[in-house]
Amino acid sequence: MATTSREGNLEAPTRHALDWNNPDFYNEKSLYDEMERVFDICHGCRRCVSLCHSFPTLFDLVDESSTFEVDGVDKQDYMKVVDQCYLCDLCYMTKCPYTPPHEWNLDFPHLMLRAKAFKFKQGDVKTRDRILTSTDTVGSLAGIPVVAQVVNAANNFGPTRKALEAVLGVHADAKLPRYESNTLRKRLSSHKSKAVAEPAGRTKGKIALFATCYTNRNEPGPGEDFVAVCEHNGIPVVIAEKERCCGMPKLELGNLEAVKEAKEFNIPVLAKLVDEGYDLTGLVPSCVLMFKQELPLMFPNDPDVQKVKNAFFDPFEYLMIRHKEGKLKTDFKNELGKVAYHAACHQRVQNIGPKTREMLSIIPGTEVEIIERCSGHDGTYAVKKEFHEFSMKIVKPVVDRVKKAEAAHYGSDCAMAGHHIENGLKDGRAPSHPISLVRKAYGI
Repeated sequence: MATTSREGNLEAPTRHALDWNNPDFYNEKSLYDEMERVFDICHGCRRCVSLCHSFPTLFDLVDESSTFEVDGVDKQDYMKVVDQCYLCDLCYMTKCPYTPPHEWNLDFPHLMLRAKAFKFKQGDVKTRDRILTSTDTVGSLAGIPVVAQVVNAANNFGPTRKALEAVLGVHADAKLPRYESNTLRKRLSSHKSKAVAEPAGRTKGKIALFATCYTNRNEPGPGEDFVAVCEHNGIPVVIAEKERCCGMPKLELGNLEAVKEAKEFNIPVLAKLVDEGYDLTGLVPSCVLMFKQELPLMFPNDPDVQKVKNAFFDPFEYLMIRHKEGKLKTDFKNELGKVAYHAACHQRVQNIGPKTREMLSIIPGTEVEIIERCSGHDGTYAVKKEFHEFSMKIVKPVVDRVKKAEAAHYGSDCAMAGHHIENGLKDGRAPSHPISLVRKAYGI
């Protein structure tokens, strides 16, 4: 019986391992040929036009070409499309009808990652981008007590920000994170759990927190709130003995060797915790996705990477699994009213469902309005001079939804997205991390 091509998938998308050690991965002709093939499919479809600025950039290049087709676009302009991609993964997981197992085998984010890796290997990378993605180095310096005060003051001082924009290319209007000298690690250094682990569903009942660069050094409060919520529910919590950045910033830069170095530091620590009976989690969705998806696709034959993948949970996924098994307390003391909740891209693409919304919705007197649109932040994209205005356009529909909701609280699982929304609101209201809202509802 003859086979015919079909329009779109009727099956769930699958992901191929990232063949980044194959010399052909960095072959210029092979890369550009694949980009031409994929761009031609995207041009004929165009359903991802609303997701980020990569697709409008591509379609403008096509529409302004002499042929009105991809073959009329100068291949040197392909990298303009690549530069606008920040690997949110939404096109692959929520929009594209041609992902594997479809015969066209289209993986736009990982093609963009391949192009970024090619650029990095060619030395086509700005000093600013090397600095912004070196979160461990920057955080350790900026987190020194006196230095943290100076950095935080400078980040909020107009003339300094103008100088930073001129010298380093960090947009003067971008909201930069605060640095805390009293890190989450310091705050939890004396924490000893009195709870006794009780398995439920897929959870073992005790959990190890991967602190993440951001939660540890920039916003430790939600980390403390997570521990309080878990301990209230009889879930013992420990913090991983040591860690480096998960590698996501370096992945987005295309520096795959740096991702490998981070993996070789973090995975043995986390695998040991799994062997000791711990589940794993982190409060930044990008970090969770790194361990759940990107590292397993880069290192498919590493058993410890796969072990860590299978033990890693989104924090609200974890709590809702236990709720389903009757192991989550519902002794909430405080109503939250209306919550405008932004679902972070890197949480959405984990395919776990809207677990944060489900958790907030079980709190009496709480109405949750979920906003499923990209915030356009990406950790570094929104702070770069050449991309900040695009990021503000991407976040505008989210900001408009928050304004329209007139909610008592707003926020995102991604704290950086929450602050990017804050930057768009400009009304003085600060975002609240959902785990902080849960602690508030418990009154603990």
